[in-house]
Amino acid sequence: MAIDLKDFEKGADYDGDYKDDLVALEARLERVQAAYIMHGKSAVVAFEGWDASGKGGAIQRLTASWDPRYYEVWPIAAPTDEERERHFLWRFWKRLPAQGEIVVYDRTWYGRVLVERVEGFASEKDWKRAYDEINEFEAQQKDNGVTLLKFFMHITQGEQDERFRKRLDDPWKRWKTGKDDYRNRARRDDYLKAYHDMFERTDTRWAPWKVVDANNKKAARIAVLTYTADRLEAAVDMTPPDADPEVIRLAKEALG
Repeated sequence: MAIDLKDFEKGADYDGDYKDDLVALEARLERVQAAYIMHGKSAVVAFEGWDASGKGGAIQRLTASWDPRYYEVWPIAAPTDEERERHFLWRFWKRLPAQGEIVVYDRTWYGRVLVERVEGFASEKDWKRAYDEINEFEAQQKDNGVTLLKFFMHITQGEQDERFRKRLDDPWKRWKTGKDDYRNRARRDDYLKAYHDMFERTDTRWAPWKVVDANNKKAARIAVLTYTADRLEAAVDMTPPDADPEVIRLAKEALG
C-alpha cells in the first residue's frame, strides 16, 4: 500500500504515562544495545522529515541510555568539497557501523532525492538514478547483517509554523532555526512531491519506511523508541550469555 502523509496528521495526545513509559523503553533499549555489543551485531537508524519535526528530540531520547562507546550520531549537512568530488554515497559508507555498533543518521543519503533534487543541486539524471543506487546500498547493508531502520517524521504546515514561532520566541532556541527553514517552507509542495516519489521508489521489503505522526512530540517519541526496540530485538539473540568460568574463578578469589 502506498504511503500517504495525510494519513499521519492526527496529532493525537499520547494515551499513557509518558514519563514511566519513556523510562521503561530506555531501559529496554539499554539491554538491546548490550545484546548488539555482545553478539557483534550492527544497526543503522536513519531519520528524515520536515524541519522542526522532532528528529533531534527523538534521537536524544533514543540514545539516552546507550553506552557512548558503541554508538554514533551523524548529523548530515551539505557535503564538503571533498565529498562532492566523489559518489554521493561515499560519505555514508565512511560512517557505517562496525560490529557491535549502532549508528544514527540525522538526515541521510536521501538528500540526493530530496533537497538536492528540489534545490537543483543534482541534475535530474543524477537524482533519478539515485533511487536504484540507494536501494542497492540498503540491500547491501541488509546482506551484510546490518539492521536498517528508516524513520520519516511528519508534521503539518500549521504545526511546523507553530514550532518556528516558539523557536524565535525563546532566546535559547533561536540557534535551531535559520533562513533555510523558511526557504524550505516556501517549497513545501515541491518537497511533498519529492517525498511521494521517495516513498514510492524506496519503500522496499528489505528497508521499509516507518512514517511517524510527529504532530504530538510525546506520542512521536514513544512511537520511535517502541518501533526501534521491536525491530532491533527481532534481529538479535536477546538471551544473556553465561558468565565466563574464568571470570567467575577470579571473582571468587578476589571477592570471596
